[in-house]
Amino acid sequence: MSKEDAKISALVITYNEEENIEGILDNLSFADELIVIDSYSTDRTVALIEEHPNVKLIQRKFINYTDQKSYALTQASHDWVLFLDADERLTPELKAEVLEVIHSDESDVAAYFFKRTFMFKNKVLHFSGWQSDKNYRLFRKSKVRFVEDRIVHETLEVEGQSATLKNKLLHYSYKDYEDYKGKMVKYGKMKAFEQYQKGKRASLYHFIFRPAYKFLNHYILRLGFLDGKRGIIICYLNALGVFSRYQEMKRLETELPN
Repeated sequence: MSKEDAKISALVITYNEEENIEGILDNLSFADELIVIDSYSTDRTVALIEEHPNVKLIQRKFINYTDQKSYALTQASHDWVLFLDADERLTPELKAEVLEVIHSDESDVAAYFFKRTFMFKNKVLHFSGWQSDKNYRLFRKSKVRFVEDRIVHETLEVEGQSATLKNKLLHYSYKDYEDYKGKMVKYGKMKAFEQYQKGKRASLYHFIFRPAYKFLNHYILRLGFLDGKRGIIICYLNALGVFSRYQEMKRLETELPN
């Protein structure tokens, strides 16, 4: 495939994203193909997607993030894939950079990291552990796969070189306190199940020191205190996610056979 013929498939997985869905579909409208894999949303997400005839909608039961994203990847028609979350947005500068690299001669690069700017409501969170955040978002379908034993915070295995784009992705993860708290607890419980399957078990150390370390590391060492009240909230909720992980792991130890 010549660089002039390079096309891009944009992928999104959703569940109850009525507040984000139109924004992400508009943001990705430049892609040659746009596919949404929805986990049977119960809000207006599907109805809003159906208002966009250029979007391919597939509904599929959610098992875990790796399973859903692996399936989504099989649906892409083009080798270059841009895989975003519903609460992420490309800036105009990042969009231009994406188009530039897929049409460039950098054929050895199989996947690109995107640095992310964490948005606390509509304000930038500068520190609190998020300043070095980056994830794979653009890659060649033929050169990657999602690691199967990671069911949350999925990991991409890349055959070939990786690079990092200069411009940052906007991440509107924090809508309000209860919404972000729900995410952290959910991710914590999924991480607990993942680790339980690998034979890990919770102890008093995990309940006391791991959440405390998470908070202090992000609030002090990662400069969360410079984000003021917002930093305290984010660092506390991230620590709560760690506590929820081990609380769920203890429940699994009690209720599931060894």
